[in-house]
Amino acid sequence: MSGKVQLLAYTPDAERVVAAAAKLCYSDVTALDLLEGLDGERTGGFLSHLRRSGHFSPFEHASFSFAVDGISRVCSHQLVRHRMASYSQQSQRYVTMGEVRSIVPPSIANHPEAKRLFEKILAETHAAYGELLTLGIPKEDARYILPHGWETRLVVTMNARELHHFFSLRLCRRAQWEIQDLAREMLRLCLDAAPSLFASAGPPCVVEGCCHESRPCGHPFTSVEELLA
Repeated sequence: MSGKVQLLAYTPDAERVVAAAAKLCYSDVTALDLLEGLDGERTGGFLSHLRRSGHFSPFEHASFSFAVDGISRVCSHQLVRHRMASYSQQSQRYVTMGEVRSIVPPSIANHPEAKRLFEKILAETHAAYGELLTLGIPKEDARYILPHGWETRLVVTMNARELHHFFSLRLCRRAQWEIQDLAREMLRLCLDAAPSLFASAGPPCVVEGCCHESRPCGHPFTSVEELLA
């Protein structure tokens, strides 16, 4: 992807925390006692059981915070539709957009004439933005001229349950290309940090072996490895 995603922080020992929270529902001992009795193998097996049984509420006890830089506002508008999350986004009201910084879709980047037109309009738009500022127009009003493709940056925090939901929707081949790229990078980071929590994350074609779309893509993913390739 054109942007950059980093995992800023996540719940320490996230997998064991989720497993202990789930076991507490069926136990007469404390969560701390349960946590101390969980090793890696036992935790992984239990999390697999939770996923298969659809018992996802304990996954809400593990949170993951990401720094996302260099995505378009087209992408961020899709991202913030996931309401079970927390967001902090760079403000065009307070930050001056001092240079041309826009995401160029591959379909345009690979088409010389389209790219020329795209870059021409971007330059003209940014010049007009600068003129508005020179005329004393406040940034919060001058920004109205900037395109949806303008770069932005944000911090997003989701719990593991919402991340599973996010991945199920945004890693589908029918999702828009930029948010697919973003979701793919986020899943890679999650798998590195807590592999047992996200072992079966992905779209229904990977997780369930079927598609719920009314208009399927016709080329379903067969594995997480293919999805991340």
